[in-house]
Amino acid sequence: MADRREDEAIQTNRPVLEPADDGLPTVREILTIPAVAQGIPEVLSGGEALDAHVRWAHVSDSAGVARLLNGGELLLTTGSGWPTEPAELAAFIGGLVDVGVAGLVLELGVHYRYVPAVVESAAREHGLALVALHREVKFVALTEAVHSRIISVQTAALRARDEVRERFTALALRGSPPDFIVQQLAQTLGAAVVLENLAHEVVAAEVPLAAEVELFTRWESRSRAAHRRHDEQRRLGNGVAADEWLIVPVEARGIRWGHLIALPGPAHPAGRTSVLEQGAIALALGRLADGAADEWVRIGRQRLVDGLLDGRFAGLPAASARIEAAGLPLEGARLFGVVVTGGAVAATADAAARELGGRALAGAAPESAGAPTATIVVLSLPASRTLDDASLNTFAAALAAGDSAMLDRLVLSIGSEASDLDALLGSVQEAIDLARGPARRSARGPVLRRSDDRPLMRLVTALRDDHRLLEHGERMLEPLIDYDLARKGDLLDVLGAVLAHPGNRTAAASASHLSRSVFYQRLALIGDLLGVDLDDGETLTALHLALLVRRSVVR
Repeated sequence: MADRREDEAIQTNRPVLEPADDGLPTVREILTIPAVAQGIPEVLSGGEALDAHVRWAHVSDSAGVARLLNGGELLLTTGSGWPTEPAELAAFIGGLVDVGVAGLVLELGVHYRYVPAVVESAAREHGLALVALHREVKFVALTEAVHSRIISVQTAALRARDEVRERFTALALRGSPPDFIVQQLAQTLGAAVVLENLAHEVVAAEVPLAAEVELFTRWESRSRAAHRRHDEQRRLGNGVAADEWLIVPVEARGIRWGHLIALPGPAHPAGRTSVLEQGAIALALGRLADGAADEWVRIGRQRLVDGLLDGRFAGLPAASARIEAAGLPLEGARLFGVVVTGGAVAATADAAARELGGRALAGAAPESAGAPTATIVVLSLPASRTLDDASLNTFAAALAAGDSAMLDRLVLSIGSEASDLDALLGSVQEAIDLARGPARRSARGPVLRRSDDRPLMRLVTALRDDHRLLEHGERMLEPLIDYDLARKGDLLDVLGAVLAHPGNRTAAASASHLSRSVFYQRLALIGDLLGVDLDDGETLTALHLALLVRRSVVR
């Protein structure tokens, strides 16, 4: 075989591709190509080194070939121009490693009858894939086969990138919300994907339920550590390891809003980095269109609260970890469920909680919870902070954000204090049940109602799934329910006004918005339909219990 040499004038030019993430073939895969297999390859230094990705094949026998390489090449050689001294040979191998050669293929027979021991030991020491060919092959055929494989992969990658770009551009143009874009990213990558803000709080996530506890526990510290590793790898110019998180910033016009994080997963033809970057672009376009600084966070938290109330979580540990990852402390905190009616306060809830040194998540309350604009606020306060009337007034003022008219309309229904997520969900339900009742306003400013002041309602909330309690409510109120349904009547509302103002029929008539004569006609009809004496204390208590049960279970 002729001595193969080259100089810079005939250096092979190759395309510059992304890091190993884009599906380039590995040395191990190259060895299976028929053109290579014909040379009877023997792996002398392998293991993980065979998983190095090959960007291009380069043929050279020159001892100075390292200066002509950019990294990622599979170097094919007969070794005819190599140095003869062992120390120089070792240095030659070290130079190839320094420039990032993917692997070294040495053809035996013309110049070397066997691989020099110093070459083999140096390759193993540096983790360089070293392969010996025991049969002569045409290097031109071999490079053609390798390049064909690489180009076909690159073509498939370009086609896949076009498909991904079209998909996420369409999502951006449709104004898809962040959580849906994150979901599409997770499906495309076949891996968990998380969107976090700059404070390392989870805004949206698509994660298998079974993995939530492990992933979201101590999320902030884990995320910060992953960012440090990522920045260090970028500083060193290295790619992302297969077992590391892939992190891409979400930014536009010089403003960074957060990061997309993809957990380890299978390779993608378009490149996992490229897919994640397309998702980041779609999110950035959506953020520019939304305008509001905290719209992502508000929507993400609202959907998190909605999911909690609907029971869309695998278990309490997973839900607790997810909530804390979103920025709401649970462990060692005072927790309260609050329903706010009288104004839209979801956008100001967290800022209002910060006025008390705490945090809050806000979501939409059921339409039956007092008013169409009712907002559920999950409130977390430090253990040192009590939620007295002064604190609640401060909280309400911050919710109104300087709107005095709104402040006078606000009604805050506060559930009992909780110390964990299970009790917190009960506190939220207490607040919802409390918000369904009438509010008494006697002065300017917000109305504050606590479930602690309503022991009967708390009892109903705690036992709301007990079939005996449900049967009691159904049995006592059935005649009134049937009457109202058949005639679009208001007997249940009148009964509610009577029970809300026991011993004061004038106030009850006013609360029912009926004239006194019509009000007393309704009372007489209720007494006849139920067959009870509405002046009897035990009867009123039983009816009150039945009405609270109905309000608690009707959505």
